[in-house]
Amino acid sequence: PMGFCAILGGTMTLVGSSPLILLNDLLVSINETLGEGAQMSTYSLFSVTPIGIALVTSGLLYFILFGRFVLPGTSRDDSGTAQSTLEYFNATYGLDGIIHEIDVPHGSLLAGHTLGDLQRAFNVQVVATAFQGRTYTAPPRDILIEAPAKLAIIADARDIADFKDAFELPEASELETFAETLHPGKAGIAEVVIPPGSGIIGKSMRELWLRKVYGLSPLIVYRGGNAVTQDSPDFGTMPLAAGDTLVCHTPWDALVRLEADRDFVVVTTDFPHENIRPKKIGWALLFFAIAIALVLFSNLVLSLCLLVGAVGMILSRVISVEEAYDAVSWQTVFLLASLIPLGHAVQTSGTAAWIAALILAVMEGMPLWVLQAAIAVLATFFTLVMSNVGATVLLVPLAVNIALGAGADPALFALTVAISTSNSFLIPTHQVNALIMGPGGYSVVDFMRAGGIMSILFLVVSLGVLNLLY
Repeated sequence: PMGFCAILGGTMTLVGSSPLILLNDLLVSINETLGEGAQMSTYSLFSVTPIGIALVTSGLLYFILFGRFVLPGTSRDDSGTAQSTLEYFNATYGLDGIIHEIDVPHGSLLAGHTLGDLQRAFNVQVVATAFQGRTYTAPPRDILIEAPAKLAIIADARDIADFKDAFELPEASELETFAETLHPGKAGIAEVVIPPGSGIIGKSMRELWLRKVYGLSPLIVYRGGNAVTQDSPDFGTMPLAAGDTLVCHTPWDALVRLEADRDFVVVTTDFPHENIRPKKIGWALLFFAIAIALVLFSNLVLSLCLLVGAVGMILSRVISVEEAYDAVSWQTVFLLASLIPLGHAVQTSGTAAWIAALILAVMEGMPLWVLQAAIAVLATFFTLVMSNVGATVLLVPLAVNIALGAGADPALFALTVAISTSNSFLIPTHQVNALIMGPGGYSVVDFMRAGGIMSILFLVVSLGVLNLLY
């Protein structure tokens, strides 16, 4: 449901999906080949909003009313495809990965102990502390605990119970003080392997200052089939060897830096790699607002308005040039570089007009709405077997010529193509469907069952609203 609604939501504005972003540029290009009386008007940012609202509403109602019939059950063999990271660490190392927040009140027996004392005596790992309004992640083990304070601890239920009883502490609570700092999007458990030739072989974790230098809070050292835990007397002093696996709690930004360090091999890949820059939120919002303002209040083409916002974010260092380069889908760029000239050639050479004439001859006497529906079905089929962008570039010239030959509105038929190329629910060819297929444990049959009805509903609603509006 989330994936389908994301696709439907892409029809809410003219920047919601790639076909709609391209539409105005294609109309301008086709206008160059048309006479004075056949010129088409371009669409504004919110021209398609009523269509998008109708599609999203119909999609929500579809899943509310019929979701239990078309969606797969939850009791299924995932075969590891949707297994979460925490489930993996629990099954492999016996770590539940749950972080407990412990309150250390005034007069607590815990005051005066070091974090290392707790680690050795109770097999608990303190991954963050909060004292006097400041929060510290991966704190050094020789730090003294001062009351009042808060501790974020990873340990199993038995060790947590023994720890609380020993120091007469209140019940552990859900994360409040550390809710943002230790959010799964910012930190978590990871596996790091020591490769042969590493410069840290033979050194202990205490010598390396793993917490302070690398931001790693070690939980387990896995060596030769044996797990060395924190309550082991030589946990911090044992020399590291090639092949050792360190199971650590770490902020994700620290793990990103560790990926570039040749002394470590980061095994965990399922974590956010983005470099979070909260100080750049203002700049990001500013240039986003500038781009939208240009779309709404200027005569610049849509693609150029969005490019202004993107360049502004690079110049203000919201993103780096390298990140912008990596974000570009070069396959799509080269696809468009091939298809746009092809579409232009189809239009200027008369091929589109010739094909349109053949189609009109076959469908002679048919009502205009039947021709429009046929264009929508054709666009839906094309988007299932090729990219939605490619389908739009190829079919818009054809749709315009069919409309001109039948006496219909060519801009409306072009918009029908751009909207219908989002109708890709039947098989997981759309980027959104491909993204959710693995984590959701879905199969192609699941998409065909849920997407078949959704595809028909999409055609009925979109064609109905298009004709009501235009």
